[in-house]
Amino acid sequence: MIKIGVLISGRGSNLQAIIDACEKGGIPAKVAVVVCSQPDAYGLERAKKHAIPGVVLDPKKFPDKNTYELEIVKVLRKHEVELVCLAGYMRIVGPVLLEHFRGRMLNIHPALLPSFPGLHAQKQALDHGVKVSGVTVHFVDEGCDTGPIILQKAVPVLEDDTEETLSARILEQEHKLYPEAIKLFAQGKLKIEGRHVRIK
Repeated sequence: MIKIGVLISGRGSNLQAIIDACEKGGIPAKVAVVVCSQPDAYGLERAKKHAIPGVVLDPKKFPDKNTYELEIVKVLRKHEVELVCLAGYMRIVGPVLLEHFRGRMLNIHPALLPSFPGLHAQKQALDHGVKVSGVTVHFVDEGCDTGPIILQKAVPVLEDDTEETLSARILEQEHKLYPEAIKLFAQGKLKIEGRHVRIK
């Protein structure tokens, strides 16, 4: 059973999906710690309800990004974290975190990457007039939503979709796909070969 550290900035609905999957035995893992960049994020309440340590590290209280990320690494190491999952963590990962967890850090994004990276992916999709959007789980690298793709799931865009309705339907799929990808990692079934992730 592997130990997961989850990085959040907000309400933590994907965090909840990961916790639920672990507790039901769907993933051979447990969430060992939640690190949050916002002191008032609801995700911290979710962690508390499941007796998971929640640590607030406000980036504004650190002199620079490297110092901030070194503190995150310290917390993750203290809890013997083997896999880091970004779940609505609204910051670009820097070299310090990457150096310590390269190949052991996952992110989920509400679009079919490489289309519509960054913020407001659902709005980008609607503005672009695509007929299909979706969700991607990928390894984290130096770029913004550019790492090797593990799993993707398509979600049709309906004629009368708004950013809210499309986001809600994509989120439903996020809650299924992220635990699936984490399970593959925990089972040792993922191998990165260049841009490709091979599933054994």
